[in-house]
Amino acid sequence: MDIYYTIKGAGESQYKEKMSRFLSFAFPVRSAEEAKRRVKEWQNRYHDARHVCWAYMLGPERTEWQVNDNGEPSGTAGKPILGQINSRELTDVLVVVVRYFGGIKLGTSGLIAAYREAASLALDEAGIKEMRQKKRIRVTFGYETADRVMRVVKSPEVDVLGKRFDNLCAIEIEYPLDAASEIEGRLSAVEGSFIEELTAGADGG
Repeated sequence: MDIYYTIKGAGESQYKEKMSRFLSFAFPVRSAEEAKRRVKEWQNRYHDARHVCWAYMLGPERTEWQVNDNGEPSGTAGKPILGQINSRELTDVLVVVVRYFGGIKLGTSGLIAAYREAASLALDEAGIKEMRQKKRIRVTFGYETADRVMRVVKSPEVDVLGKRFDNLCAIEIEYPLDAASEIEGRLSAVEGSFIEELTAGADGG
């Protein structure tokens, strides 16, 4: 599948349950390192809170994730936060929920429900957008075949990111994964062309 979903931007909300206050934040993130830097920033910002719990999901295939209960009973915070990310089939997203304890214990089921609701509210505020996975390549070719290459890359599906024309020419392009077979087939048919795959990208729908 070349379609996946993430959030439009940052979102935040508040939720109260039996005197405890839950501040929730959703952020778009592209790596585990970025997510953990954001968590550290929020832990420092809300250093006076009892708990700063979080979960993230990364990658178009949604295979990289992590949760943290930050002192809450195991499975009562990070897991329900991740559950809200999963229920929307989102990725490249971090949700942080900060809890200020109000003096009344919520119990296991109460904590799960509260963290679930807090995460849901932040994600609602952030909104959802559709993304298309994209592939990026560099094509090198002789100057004498430049016209043939340029006819291929003039497709509306193709974005030209950079080009160099000399005795040996090179062009960097990006296109949706579902168009890769056709585009690369046409480029490979150009005599003397060489295709090198670069870092993949994404495009918002």
